[in-house]
Amino acid sequence: MLLLSDTTESFIQFMTILVLFCFVLGITYITTRYIANLQKLKQEGSNIVVTETCRIAPNKYVQIVKLGKKYIAIAVCKDTVTKLTELSEEEIVVPDNQENGIPSFAGVLEKASLRKHKK
Repeated sequence: MLLLSDTTESFIQFMTILVLFCFVLGITYITTRYIANLQKLKQEGSNIVVTETCRIAPNKYVQIVKLGKKYIAIAVCKDTVTKLTELSEEEIVVPDNQENGIPSFAGVLEKASLRKHKK
């Protein structure tokens, strides 16, 4: 039987742990993407869309929700949801560059890289 030195054995153990870590990280990434795609497909045919959310206090939000073809403003608290008013389509302003109020990662990354190059 070939005897390995302590440093070689430690290096082999380190590489084994590193490979296992990368494998688990890859499986986690694939699973997350799969679940996200399933959720996206579930919501595509939905008649309920949260158009905009504004936080007014901890655990208290005002949301504009599209139900079918109607827009409704609601107040969402920790334990309750209250209808505030119904809005017409003309009163709603949806920004073109954002989807559901969330900026795209590519857009944020591009802005950050432009700032870095200006310095």
